[in-house]
Amino acid sequence: MISAYLDRFEGDLAVLLLGEEMKKVNFPKRFLPEGVGEGDYLKIDIAYDKGATEKAEQEALDLLKDD
Repeated sequence: MISAYLDRFEGDLAVLLLGEEMKKVNFPKRFLPEGVGEGDYLKIDIAYDKGATEKAEQEALDLLKDD
């Protein structure tokens, strides 16, 4: 889980400061939960989707075989 501070909005982007290092990241506003605003803290969970990765790799291989 990554802690993020919502610093500000710039157009369609939210400027998030991630982790203890407060690393600045621009993030599309449309993916944020409703009702969050500047000064709020968020939790971000990133997970590897092995199934989707394997499916995409297989689709790419299938397209190469069709040539």
